[in-house]
Parts: sequence; C-alpha cells; structure tokens
Amino acid sequence: MTLEQLKQFFSTIFSFDEKYPLLFTQFYFWAFFAIIFAGFALFHKKKLLRNSFLGFASLFFYYKTSGLFVIILFLSIIYDFLIGKKISTTVSQVGKKVWLFSGIFINLIILFYFKYAYFFTDAYNSLFHTDIEVLNHIALWSNELIGTTRFDASKILLPVGISFYTFQNISYLVDIYRNRVTPVRNILDFGFYTTFFPQLVAGPIIRASQFVPQLYKKFSLSKKQFGIALFWILNGLLKKIILSDYLAVNFVDRVFNNPNLFTGFENLSALFLYSLQVYADFSGYTDIAIGVAMLMGFYLPKNFDSPYKATNPGNFWKRWHISLSNWLKDYLYIPLGGNRKGTFAGYFILILIAGIIVFLSNNLWIGGIIIFVALLILFSGIFFPKTKKAINTNINLMNTMLLGGLWHGASWNFMIWGGLNGVGILIFKFWRNLSNIWKSIITLLLVDLFILLNFYFPHPAWVIGIVWSGIIFFGTLLGTIYNAIFKKHPLPLINRGWSIFLTFIFITFTRLFFRSGSNLNPAEANATAWNTAKTMVSRIGGAWDFSKIPEIIHNYLFIFLLFIGGMIIHWLPEKWKKWYRINFAMTPLWVQAIVVIAVVFIVYQFITADLQPFIYFQF
Repeated sequence: MTLEQLKQFFSTIFSFDEKYPLLFTQFYFWAFFAIIFAGFALFHKKKLLRNSFLGFASLFFYYKTSGLFVIILFLSIIYDFLIGKKISTTVSQVGKKVWLFSGIFINLIILFYFKYAYFFTDAYNSLFHTDIEVLNHIALWSNELIGTTRFDASKILLPVGISFYTFQNISYLVDIYRNRVTPVRNILDFGFYTTFFPQLVAGPIIRASQFVPQLYKKFSLSKKQFGIALFWILNGLLKKIILSDYLAVNFVDRVFNNPNLFTGFENLSALFLYSLQVYADFSGYTDIAIGVAMLMGFYLPKNFDSPYKATNPGNFWKRWHISLSNWLKDYLYIPLGGNRKGTFAGYFILILIAGIIVFLSNNLWIGGIIIFVALLILFSGIFFPKTKKAINTNINLMNTMLLGGLWHGASWNFMIWGGLNGVGILIFKFWRNLSNIWKSIITLLLVDLFILLNFYFPHPAWVIGIVWSGIIFFGTLLGTIYNAIFKKHPLPLINRGWSIFLTFIFITFTRLFFRSGSNLNPAEANATAWNTAKTMVSRIGGAWDFSKIPEIIHNYLFIFLLFIGGMIIHWLPEKWKKWYRINFAMTPLWVQAIVVIAVVFIVYQFITADLQPFIYFQF
C-alpha cells in the first residue's frame, strides 16, 4: 500500500459522510465493534481506563453517525456533569432547585432549538400572520468565527439521537435532586454514561440509577450470557433487515410516498405492514443494542414486551418503548399531578394546546367541539365533586400523551398521534366499566352517528368510522348474546384475542399520522405530513374495486406472507420464545458459529441496495 493509499484509507475512516452513517446493519460497524472489543479486552479489568476508552469510542461512533454534532453532545456532557455536581453539593433546597431548573432549561432549550424551531416558528406565523424565517444561528456564528461559508445557515439540521441523550441527562439531574443516585465520580465516567454507543442514538433511555452502578462493577460474561447476547444480536438483524427494511422498500414506502397511485386496499395494507415494520425496526435496534452491551458486561433495560399482544391502548404503552413510557410517567405525568391531583401546569398546558389548535384550524366545528368538552369538564368538576380526581388524572394523562407525541417529532401529526393514543386510553377506562348491553347500545348509536354524518356531510373518514364501529358493534353483540346464553362457560382466550385484535387495529390507524410525519425535514413536515394523511384517508375510505384485490395479493404474495409470518412469531407465547433463546445460548460454540453463518447468509439475500437507517434515529 502506497503512502497516498494509506492516507486515503485513514481519511475515509476518520471522515464523516452523511449519506453513509455508521449503522448496526453495516459491515463497517462490526469491524468497528471488533476493534473496540479488542481494546475493551485489554482494559476491562481497570474500570476507569475501561470506561474512558468506551466513552471516547462512543464519541467517535457518534461522530461517524452525526458528524460535527458531536460537539453538541460533548458540551452536553460537560455542563450536565457540572450541574449534577452543583445539585449534589449545594446545601439549601432553594439552591438545589435553581441548579436543577437551570440544568433542565439548558437541555430543553438546545433540544427545542434543533428539533422544534420550525414547528414553533410555523405556529407563531400562523397565529400572528407574520413571515419569520428560521435561520441556523449556530452555523452563522461558526462561519463568522472561522471566516468561512462552509456551514449552511439557511436550515437547521437535527442531530441524531438528541432526544434520547437529552432525556437521559435530564433524568440524571432529577435523580440527583431526588437523592435517588449519587453523582458519578469524574467526567470520564459521566461521558461514558451519556454516550454508551449501543444505545446512544436510538435508546433505550437508560436511567442513572440503572446504569451508573454498572460503571464500577467488575466485568463478567458467562457462556450462557455470551449465547444470549449473540441471540439478541442475530434476532435484531433478522428483524431489521428481513422484516423492516424489506417491507419498507418493497411496499410501505412506495405507498406512503404517493398514496394516490395505489388502491384503498393497498393503502390499508401499507398501514398494517407499517405497524410491523416500525416494531421490527425499533425493537430490532434495541435487540442489537442489548446484545452488544451484554458482550461488554453491561445490561440495558427491556424496551419492548410483545406490544401487539396488548389488550387495550394503556396496556400497549406498558409494552412499547418501555423506557420512554416510564420516563414520561416519572418525569412528566407524576410531576403534573399523576392520579392524585390537578396542577396549574397541567391545566395551562392543555388550555394552551387547545387554544393553538382552535386558532390554527380556523374551523368552527373544531372550536365548538373543544369548547363543549372544556365546559363539560368544568361543570362536571363543579356539580360532581367526586369526579374531580378522575378529571385531573385524565387531564394529566392527556397532556403526557400529547407531549409524548410531540417528543417524537416537530409536526402536528405527531401530536395528533399522541392525542389519539390518549383518547384511546381514556375511552377504554370508560368502556371497561360498562356492561355488555350498554357496550352494544353505544356502538350501535356510534354506527348510526357515522351513517348520518356521511349522509349529510359525505367524507371518507365517516366511511372508515362506519366500518370500524360496525365491526365493534357486531363483535360486542355476539359476545353479549353468548354471555346471556352460556354465562357459566366464558371464553377467556376468545375474549383476549378480540381485545388484542381491536387494540392492534386502533394502534395501526393512529400510525397513519405517525408515519406521515416521519422521514421529513422539519421545515416541510407539517404540510407534507398532513396532506399524506388526508390522501390516505380518502383512498381507504373511498370506493374500492374488490375485483382487483386477488391480483394485488398475488403480485405482493411474498410481502403478505412475510407480514403474516412476522405477526405469528410476534404472537408466540413468551415461554416459547424464552425456551428457544435459552436453548440457543446453551448450545456448543461450534453450533452457534454455524447459526451465525446461516443468519448472515440469509440476511445478505434480503439486503437492499441502500441500507435503511433506523426509524428512531430521527427522534
């Protein structure tokens, strides 16, 4: 190798290419991990050296994933470490609160600048009829500082994983304030806690109380642990490349990119396939992250628990993105009052969001509905004091879901998605206390309402409502009749299957707004996402040519079979999955090596021309 070739080789290694970020699904990542693991093997007995080595390796990984945004991460490490120390050493409670507030404020202001500048500017322009443009002031200052025009000041780019490490560091500061954890001993250890590369850019969100104690534990890895770690890595790769990427490239992305070119059946199919795709993508990343971390003796929290086995929307959020759900519960829902009380902040947030929606919608119907709901809540609290606690709980829950939706992206579509999930949880809380007769009556009235709306104000959304409420009505009616005749012979498995079916359909339809807002530049997210969602609703709720469905299924037969196979595996009993996971871990190393070779060969057959980045990288 000549000197010029060697120079080019190192230039490639140490440069960042935004078109080819370092992904778990790339060969280069596994080459990177092999080098890191070799270095780890040398330093693993010396904790500070081990943590420092992995911390700097993680910063390099983030640089290869997000370029110069590593500077933002580096600054975040410094100020959060220093503020954590200040919270711990300050004696007065007022002083502790001041430092905590300043730490949270700095973290959120950086997050808002990079992630929500377009969203809030667009909302402000719409409300006050102004024409303010977003400028990248950091790029402007950088250009002035070094006397160049290298950085584009016309737009703000979103740093990969900024929401994850921001929330992680906020939880660190709050836990120090609550005396749940002591500050880490030095900035090198804290840098490692913040940047640990397996979970840095897409979670799971690790708490200081979960991870900091591991910084000071001796490394250990048994044969069984090695086998389980290897299983999680292989499982994640299979999910990501075979299920997620293949479904996305060959069907889902095509439909969502231009829904008008596809039939109502194809649009509906794309929605259901996307539910599997996004699960396989995100849980696949988490599986790989858990496996890679375990090989180095670190344990990340469980982030998914077969979410499509959920029997209601609330149960779904106890199974999906568990680390975020728990974070929102502990650091947002409970501080807002939880299920104990209402707070000024809780009412203020809900009134503010509702007011903005009314102004931006410029629609009398939406305004009237929001005002009616607000008056209903007000009078219920005044004339039925016993309901006040339930009202406060539901307001806190709704705020959590709305802000949780906004966490996912700077688009009204994400807030609609979060709001729909919140409404689903509230409806279920009301629904579960009704008798089967009342459930049948209410769903029948709902069917009639949608029929009337479609008769007087024709719209595809009402057609979807008729079909959806009709399915619930007939299922509920059959259950009511069966229970009346065979009261002593309940059917728990069928009832559970019915609940899972309804929950999966509900979650799938909310994803219409989630997917429409994904993969978009924040500057164009609102308009483009809303238009995509409206178009898909029109296609799904419009006229169908049922004679074309067999041909569509035939043309995409492998896609549909892959979807069915993926869902069957997902719905397998947990004890079966645990059985084959443990048995794989206990097999001889040569058997595991053969399985690895077989999986790599299978995965290679499914790899698309362009590797798809993980969906949650953008969050």
